[in-house]
Amino acid sequence: MELKKIAFGGGCHWCTEAVFQSLKGVEDVKQGFIASEGKNNTFSEAVIVSFTSEIELEVLVEIHLRTHKSTSKHTMRKKYRSAVYYFTAAQKEQCLHVLQELQNKFDAKIITEILAFKEFKPSNEAFQNYYLKNPKKPFCETYINPKLKLLLNTFSNHVNVSKISNTI
Repeated sequence: MELKKIAFGGGCHWCTEAVFQSLKGVEDVKQGFIASEGKNNTFSEAVIVSFTSEIELEVLVEIHLRTHKSTSKHTMRKKYRSAVYYFTAAQKEQCLHVLQELQNKFDAKIITEILAFKEFKPSNEAFQNYYLKNPKKPFCETYINPKLKLLLNTFSNHVNVSKISNTI
């Protein structure tokens, strides 16, 4: 099966990593820091998601928008840039179209940017797979479990329940 990849940034990469690790069709999630070009050339927390045709890019983008503050311009946006990082021109066009289509489902304006992927720096090994290693830590119970519950309630047909059934 051919793997495609896309990258997402928006909130803490521990949270973003756990969300995408929970999905059917997602084969790998690399947690770290991503830089784009121009004014977005600084690194911010993000993940690279490798996925199969079992899950569509449109679904991944919608899940991303719903599991972080995609309509909020808060003071931590430099560290937590709300973005979808594309690897091809076709992905860029597809993501722009998806954002336009999904805007009607949100009360506020989506601020998530569609940006070119330029560079990736992985997180320290100790922080990779953070939720899977630490599901009972207070951070995970407070911030990640609500996102996983949202996935189960809203995107249940895309959730690999075996990955999270013992954690929430």
